[in-house]
Amino acid sequence: MSLSQLDCRLTSVVPSRRQLAHQQLEFYAFIHFTVNTFTDREWGDGTEEEQIFNPAKLDARQWARAAVSAGMKGMLLTCKHHDGFCLWPSKYTTHTVANSPYKNGQGDIVREVSDACREYGLKFGIYLSPWDRNYPTYGFGEPYNDYFVNQLTELLTGYGEIFSVWFDGACGEGSNGKKQVYDWERYERVIRELQPNACISVCGPDVRWCGNEAGDTRPSEWSVVPLRTKDTERIAENSQHEDDAQFRERKISAMDLDLGSRCMMKNEGEAIWYPAEVNTSIRPGWFYHESEDDKVRSLEELKRIYYGSVGGNGMFLLNIPPDRNGLIHPNDQKRLKELGDWIRQSFAVNLMDQAELSADRWLDGSDVEQVREDSYASCFRTEDGDITCTIDIRWSKMQKIGHLVLKEDICQSQRIERFLVEAEVDGKNVMAYYGSVVGYKKIIPLNHLETDHLRIRILDSRVAPTLSFIGVYEDQKAGNT
Repeated sequence: MSLSQLDCRLTSVVPSRRQLAHQQLEFYAFIHFTVNTFTDREWGDGTEEEQIFNPAKLDARQWARAAVSAGMKGMLLTCKHHDGFCLWPSKYTTHTVANSPYKNGQGDIVREVSDACREYGLKFGIYLSPWDRNYPTYGFGEPYNDYFVNQLTELLTGYGEIFSVWFDGACGEGSNGKKQVYDWERYERVIRELQPNACISVCGPDVRWCGNEAGDTRPSEWSVVPLRTKDTERIAENSQHEDDAQFRERKISAMDLDLGSRCMMKNEGEAIWYPAEVNTSIRPGWFYHESEDDKVRSLEELKRIYYGSVGGNGMFLLNIPPDRNGLIHPNDQKRLKELGDWIRQSFAVNLMDQAELSADRWLDGSDVEQVREDSYASCFRTEDGDITCTIDIRWSKMQKIGHLVLKEDICQSQRIERFLVEAEVDGKNVMAYYGSVVGYKKIIPLNHLETDHLRIRILDSRVAPTLSFIGVYEDQKAGNT
């Protein structure tokens, strides 16, 4: 296959409507909360007594307010972790909140959180661990899959619209000494039938894991990747493949640095749209531990992760663990508000409203003026075959710039391979940034740059490059004169 054929094949891969809507959320919360919160553990073993679970001051509305203060647009709740304890009164097991002291057994935390999310304008999603260390049929094949589907159905039909169903690949042995073989295809069919707009994340076809839980990101994050990447997180439960050398050779690791470059893709078969999600916790642990109250991530660290995830063609899933009272700790609340204030301030004033735009080439009907509006209704693009272009942004006076934001029209796939940003400083053109992929969004810190002329040079693209939006944001610390 020639390079041009490869590029045409890769750019025929586009996001589904559910994937597009999910990526536009950009930043959302994970809530890890279960019996582990009360045992001071990260993983429970399923033997915990329901009586230990009693978050006497639980306030899901406080959780929602904390998420909104950070600029988040959704919230995922660990409805059941590996310990098997259910935060809703499931009728298929006794290991639930209904047998705890919380609200005298009348509580339903999934209901409280889903209601709070809707009150505060957040999307609601669920985490349901397939690994259940409490239920007796775990490890026995179909009887357990039936149980799991029954619980999944309860969550998908009882709590309104779900934006995300989040599965990890954790898999252990049951009481019979065998690992449970998860019926992923069956789970997916149930989700598609009951919540067709929900994305299935990590062990699913819609959103992939970035490859670590530290908040680290790739320099170049592609959304178009090989089909076999989809199976990465399902390997853990496929114990029958552990000694299969051919299987290991075919496996792609979520930790691989390159998942979608031309070089990587040229010998691959089918490609899919599979964007990356960066999931990490605001603390060292996923569940609340009093000993970590002074270990909340710094604002600078969260900004770094935000740049790499939301600003690096990914999504940011930040865990916020409630304490034993059922409240977000004041230290976490403070940091979330600081992060949200920084986001709001950094992208408050778009200097493009005052700028003059020009480009050296474009497709008729797709001129550069289209980039002023953050929308997929129209975009700038070149003629087919024109894989480079230059866009000039000029102001009548000097501007103090904090950030440049670029967005491709991903409805037409991910195309840009290399680009350069130049600025005129003291009468000379200087390189302000050199980058590779753009994708859904690229946020470029320009570190108080003062100029009246920016130039974006797209150096290489798959087919014709597109840009749906360009934002040039005022440096809020310096202020413009």
